[in-house]
Amino acid sequence: MVLVGLAGIVVWHVIPRRLSTTRLIVQIAFFLTMSVLLLDGAALPYEPTRSTETTASAILVGSAKLLWWVHLAWALIGFVRIYLVFERKPREARLLQDLVVGGVYVGMLLSILAFVFGAPIGTLIATSGVFAIVLGLALQNTLSDVFSGIALNLGRPYVLGDWIVLSDGTEGRVVETNWRSTHLLTLAHNVVALPNSFLAKLGLTNVSSPEESHGLSVTIRLAPTKMPAIVADVMNAALQSSNTILRQPPPVVAIKALDATAIEVDLFFRVANVGQRIPAKNEIFDLVYRHSKSAGLRLATPPSSAILMNDLPSEETGNLPEVTPIKLINAIPVFSALTDNEKAALAATVAVRTYRKGDIIARQGEMLPSLMIVRTGIIVRERGEDDAHAQEIDHLAPGDFFGETGLLAGIGETSTLRAMSHVVVYEIDQQSFAPLLLDRPEMAEDLAAVLSARVYLGGSNGAGQEHTDSKFALLKAMQTIFHPVPFRRGLSAGRPGAQEGR
Repeated sequence: MVLVGLAGIVVWHVIPRRLSTTRLIVQIAFFLTMSVLLLDGAALPYEPTRSTETTASAILVGSAKLLWWVHLAWALIGFVRIYLVFERKPREARLLQDLVVGGVYVGMLLSILAFVFGAPIGTLIATSGVFAIVLGLALQNTLSDVFSGIALNLGRPYVLGDWIVLSDGTEGRVVETNWRSTHLLTLAHNVVALPNSFLAKLGLTNVSSPEESHGLSVTIRLAPTKMPAIVADVMNAALQSSNTILRQPPPVVAIKALDATAIEVDLFFRVANVGQRIPAKNEIFDLVYRHSKSAGLRLATPPSSAILMNDLPSEETGNLPEVTPIKLINAIPVFSALTDNEKAALAATVAVRTYRKGDIIARQGEMLPSLMIVRTGIIVRERGEDDAHAQEIDHLAPGDFFGETGLLAGIGETSTLRAMSHVVVYEIDQQSFAPLLLDRPEMAEDLAAVLSARVYLGGSNGAGQEHTDSKFALLKAMQTIFHPVPFRRGLSAGRPGAQEGR
């Protein structure tokens, strides 16, 4: 019997932990074998050892009983580890499993003391009461963390992977829970260990439940130079032109307050996950600024600033700034190296084009011979086999530009451009660009960098495919389009070891 029990212990440790079902079956087999052997020898494991037995016999029977209790405990633990699953999530039931396993080990120890060694368990438990009280006081904080951890796992206000925000401002993603603490991974990529007792006392918000998407709101204060309805339309256009926020549920614009100093507007929208909060807010603020400028709206002064009532702008006295071609050209980074005179000369050649809502500005693969700068409105980029099944790629807002791939490199548009609202664009053609590239060949390299990035992200069709994202190839294409404009400096910078001229 002793050899069978020892063999069971060896086999238990030899079988890998990942084969938990196999270990359980083997353990049950050894337990049943030992039970049959003990009963065949008239030795009941749940009865104290009889004093009439000889010393050698008592040692063997006691050892067999001890091993029998060990195998029983391990079989029960195997059942607990496999089948005690809290709502079919074994990792979330870990603390509950550990608690049951601890109870099994305590029961096994007490049974061995009672039925193998014949110890008076009742007296032992009674005399250890004082020690238990002292130990409980010493481990008060630890026990509080343990039971709080059990309560949190049973209540399940969060699970691993959820993003939670505590009432004291701490927030992060739950990466680990154990007996004593819960670990959060913060936005700064630091792991914060919070004691379970501390966590149980605080209010928390689980922003990952019931779904991963997260709602945000921003407040905008605008000078009352336009009717509130117009302000709401402009803010809605800013939200519709965003490439970061979710389309469903649709974003909402709410007029929060109106007085002589400002129209206060709340913008409500959702993002796919918590990690998109900062990029989404940054984009919304940028779009609000651009659409406000385009519509002639001013930002209001802060409420705390001291200003005389006579100095407040109104619809009659607002002196709203006009968005001119020169201002849009100043906002485009590739034109930053131009002098004021060159920018003014380029602005003088600008033509104005308008599109109605739903108009197709350019289809996928079509080459635009001009650079288009959005003055007002929203343009959506779509890709698909036909208009009915087109997929939205991104949006263009006031200040964005398109058509540069066709103008500079002869590449067709990588997506279909459609007006989502009434759109006004400023057009700059090849004849206006040629003198600039002749006088400033370094601008060709900057433009090639922008083109290569857009072609790489959006892909291209037809003749444009051969250019891919190669900056050098795009520079050569620009040289071909604007022949005989020489880009010697741009080409030498774009390829190591290239000679400047001959």
